[in-house]
Amino acid sequence: MAENETKKQGTYDVYDYVFSLEEQLRSLQTEKQMASARLTQLQIDLERMRKELNELKVPPLIVGTINEVLADNSVIVKHSNGMEFLVKPAPGIESELEAGKRVAMNQRSLVVTKVFPENKDWRVNAMEIIEKPKVTFEQIGGLENEMRELEEAVILPLTNPESFEQLGIDPPNGVLLHGPPGTGKTLLAKAVANKTNSTFISLSGSELVRKYIGEGSKLVRDLFRLAKEKTPSIIFIDEIDSVGTHRFATANGDREVQRTMMQLLSEMDGFCEVKGVKVIAATNRLDMLDPALLRPGRFDRIIAVPLPSKDARKKIFGIHSAKMAIEKKISLDELAGLTEGLTGADIKNVCMEAGIFALRENKKKIELRHFNDAVQKVSRLPVVDRPNDRMFA
Repeated sequence: MAENETKKQGTYDVYDYVFSLEEQLRSLQTEKQMASARLTQLQIDLERMRKELNELKVPPLIVGTINEVLADNSVIVKHSNGMEFLVKPAPGIESELEAGKRVAMNQRSLVVTKVFPENKDWRVNAMEIIEKPKVTFEQIGGLENEMRELEEAVILPLTNPESFEQLGIDPPNGVLLHGPPGTGKTLLAKAVANKTNSTFISLSGSELVRKYIGEGSKLVRDLFRLAKEKTPSIIFIDEIDSVGTHRFATANGDREVQRTMMQLLSEMDGFCEVKGVKVIAATNRLDMLDPALLRPGRFDRIIAVPLPSKDARKKIFGIHSAKMAIEKKISLDELAGLTEGLTGADIKNVCMEAGIFALRENKKKIELRHFNDAVQKVSRLPVVDRPNDRMFA
């Protein structure tokens, strides 16, 4: 009996040993599969790193602009530093070469290896483009004389050019609005675009001041090219004194500003005969502008936009307070009398501040004292020194 039990015990030990070996085998097979998957992933990462390393070894390409394509398919390319190079294109891209296109060149041989597609979307970063502004003349208080002059200089040439042809006269070319900040120059330009169903292309003069040579001039060319593509259109250049100041013998940085202004003058001369495009500019420093920019043929109409009179302030209050909950005993004449010397933008701010003062006190109606407090607050704001009305008469 003891011998039989010993044999059975030995058989059980063999089975346990075999089962243990099978478990170890399965575990090793699992580890092998995991190691194989890890090896595959490492090989993929290695290949990716090799590609990135090869790309890093490739020197960067030089970017330039084609000035001229010659008969033998060689091109004259201008670099951003102002230097020009006569170079050859790589085989297969000869049909894509056109003057004005941007290209990439090899650093060593200067061979043109790539032609960039024409991309205009970047211009939106510098310009405000509105297909049809929502601002109308009814939303502008006062400025009736200024509206009439804009009607004659911009709206009629765009909506009824035949009337000028019948009289045998040329319509005014450009319009310059000048006056203190906040008097409504930008609103007038947008209202003109709305009245004529024109695309409103707005650009600040400071955006034309660029760091590198030729960038400002290129932006001016793109501005007028875009306006021509979207006719009828209104080009509005705000703060034109940033780029249109008097020319002097100055440093290189100011010379680039002068080059940009020369390009602006050239484009305005070239657009005299382009139908469906009008240029409106605005400034609060008329005395700083170069005489070449103000001569007839470029800005034929120079319109002053002064501080609003009492009647104009009354109309502005009527526009901005139309939807406000104001006590009935408050008259617009009284509000207009409180805001002597304030601009239209200031009056809009007064209405907003008066509403906030009433909101703080949980009032359901805006009272006169709220307007008094708002006028005092707005009047104390740090603003640009306001010139006398005589400057803009």
